[in-house]
Amino acid sequence: MKLGFLLGYSGKQINIPMDLIKHAESVGFDSVWTAEAYGNDAVTAATWVLSQTEKIRVGTAIMQMPARTPAMTAMTAMSLDQLSGGRFIVGLGASGPQVVEGWHGVPYGKPVTRTREYIKIMRAIMAREGPVEFDGQMYQVPNTGEGTTGLGKPLKSILDPSPDIPIYTASITPAGLRCAGEVADGVLPVWMDPDKYDIIGEHLETGFEKAGNGKSLENFDVATFVSVAMNDDLDAAFDSLKPWLALYIGGMGAKGKNFYHDYTTRLGYGEAADKIQDLYLAGKQEDACAAVPRELVDEVALVGSKDRIRDRLGRWKEAGRKGHVGTMLLGVHDPEVLELFAEELL
Repeated sequence: MKLGFLLGYSGKQINIPMDLIKHAESVGFDSVWTAEAYGNDAVTAATWVLSQTEKIRVGTAIMQMPARTPAMTAMTAMSLDQLSGGRFIVGLGASGPQVVEGWHGVPYGKPVTRTREYIKIMRAIMAREGPVEFDGQMYQVPNTGEGTTGLGKPLKSILDPSPDIPIYTASITPAGLRCAGEVADGVLPVWMDPDKYDIIGEHLETGFEKAGNGKSLENFDVATFVSVAMNDDLDAAFDSLKPWLALYIGGMGAKGKNFYHDYTTRLGYGEAADKIQDLYLAGKQEDACAAVPRELVDEVALVGSKDRIRDRLGRWKEAGRKGHVGTMLLGVHDPEVLELFAEELL
């Protein structure tokens, strides 16, 4: 199993902890991942980190697809691949309607269709086997639609080909997971229970079968986010992570249109998910946090003292041996925690 950790997106001021990143690099971490919402962008931060490191890979978790054309993302990936000596990982996501339409000002459209077409165009550009032409539901290259001049022509990248740049997608819906299994090199679940792999695995396997060519977990990375709260005060540790789950389950999306609520339901917490969402949407965030089951936190995160976390890591190690988890992406910026995971898993 590989280890990585998440930088997340910034607050008002961008703060990239280079000392921590270099320390993670020195103890054997494989990757570090940037993010974006509607503040800092993921690519600038990734570039900054790549320029100041030597071995650690840098991924984006995630670049918002509606914010960039597939060609722009391919250009970015190929450029960073060359400049970093092959250390850049493309992490893509559809984001959500609130950000896509409210911030970027473009239609949300069909996220799975967008993902499939986006990656196909990127791979064609990066392979550089000829001028790129694509006629899909979401993208047409060259574009000859309304408002165009009719002067567009198929083009081929000036850069040398980079067909092996890994592409991951952030997916938790059944359709998104099937798409990831079919067209991506890895998937980025926002959280998972390592003992309930089949909740995502059955859909990945369907995607593998559609892709053919022997695709399987042996050549595909399940790189899941894992929040960590190391604290000898167990109650405080659990309470520190409940707001994170409450925000996603309750506040990310509208009633009936929240992927995280649906995912939590598939994990076996449907009644709790309904209660969390109702409270959150009613403006009762504290009550929503209190409604997050402790058992759910314990299943998808690592919580408690160093000894308790070390003991609970056994579930993740077993998932790694089975190939159900290829990379653990830790949501923590504590050198002591990073060192603990390096000791236990590397």
